[in-house]
Amino acid sequence: MRSLRSLALLALLPLTSIAATPPPTAPEPIVRQVMTRPLPEQPGKEALILTVQYPPGGADPVHRHDAHGFVYVLQGRIVMGVAGGREVSLGPGEAFHEGPDDLHTVGRNASQTEPATFVVFLIKDIGKPAVLPPR
Repeated sequence: MRSLRSLALLALLPLTSIAATPPPTAPEPIVRQVMTRPLPEQPGKEALILTVQYPPGGADPVHRHDAHGFVYVLQGRIVMGVAGGREVSLGPGEAFHEGPDDLHTVGRNASQTEPATFVVFLIKDIGKPAVLPPR
């Protein structure tokens, strides 16, 4: 009887190791700074322009900007969303806005096989990081 229980436990071990394996994480975006400029007419504020490329299956973690953020899609399809809003799927020539109080809950490539590239234009406080953790 004891050996039968041991055999049963041994048979279940591979299943427990599979269940304990964390799911794969999405590939991280590739972010490049294009330009940053102070806005003299708005003391303490600056404009920051970035390009972001989501690899196939790529996504952002939940984050915030404490800035007005404008997204303009150049290539591929992305899915964007903020807390309390609906997710939107955007393609080339389409845009998305998030405000300083928004929590960016969804940011991902809509494709598992093709990259997606977009421009981000932020109006933010000088010296404040462009991406901040959720509050």
